[in-house]
Amino acid sequence: MSRQTKMFGEKAFDLLKELERSSQTIPAFDDDGVRQVLEEIKAIFEENVAQASSYNASGDRSLWPLLNFRHAALQRNKRCLLAYLYERCRRIKALRWEFGPIIPADIKQALCEPEVTFFNNYSKSLAAYMCSAGYNQGLPIDLTNNLRPPKSLYIEVRCMEDYGKFELDDGEVIHLKKNSQHYLPRAQVESLVRQGILHHIA
Repeated sequence: MSRQTKMFGEKAFDLLKELERSSQTIPAFDDDGVRQVLEEIKAIFEENVAQASSYNASGDRSLWPLLNFRHAALQRNKRCLLAYLYERCRRIKALRWEFGPIIPADIKQALCEPEVTFFNNYSKSLAAYMCSAGYNQGLPIDLTNNLRPPKSLYIEVRCMEDYGKFELDDGEVIHLKKNSQHYLPRAQVESLVRQGILHHIA
């Protein structure tokens, strides 16, 4: 029993450590690790239910310490698992602000299906809010632009790939070809810079 109880909560804590240590924007969702934690939670709960029945039948108070220990282990597993999921959701929200409404393919591979759904729903909610915020002006306000105070309204950029036609707010159409350089309004091209289509030339 002592060997088993020492392992309570270890996998749940490992989930958090691996997430924190990862150098990636967001590491791949650990399906196996989450499954193991859920199985341990279920096993601890079933053991406590069985022992609680024994206590009700016998009234043996010596069972209390182990019951309380298992309950504490169960709660710790739940807290670690919720912290793991919350941190991933926080990072997924940050993806929307950094990359816009489309997740880069290499990052999307790291997300599980419910996380992709969460991103899409969050993106729609943010877009709806930006539209409502700019209702009086007749145009949506893009809150994801200028996440840092700009030093100038225009920036010089180099196109990193053949993108095609890009229309500015004043109606001017720019042809974005690979290696071409342009001097463009920061607010209108910042999303392309974040996506890596344009590179800001310092």
